Amino acid sequence: MNKRQNKNHFSYFSFLDMPQKDPCQKQACEIQKCLQANNYMESKCQAVIRELRKCCARYPKGRSLICSGFEKEEEEKLTLKSTLKFC
Repeated sequence: MNKRQNKNHFSYFSFLDMPQKDPCQKQACEIQKCLQANNYMESKCQAVIRELRKCCARYPKGRSLICSGFEKEEEEKLTLKSTLKFC
């Protein structure tokens, strides 16, 4: 591979390695705005929290860093349900 090809080769991979915008970033920002406007009372922001959950449900696990907290929460619920079956 000559220098010109090599340069293009690295440019191509650099493009692939660029971080992508999180698909649920907009909803996460809306939650932050809502919480700030309502003195961090989650009960006042349930509608925007539901919108974030809907967004997270549209993407495969691991696609959204923002959704990773919800994914962990779901895993914990499943573990708890399976544990309760044995009681």
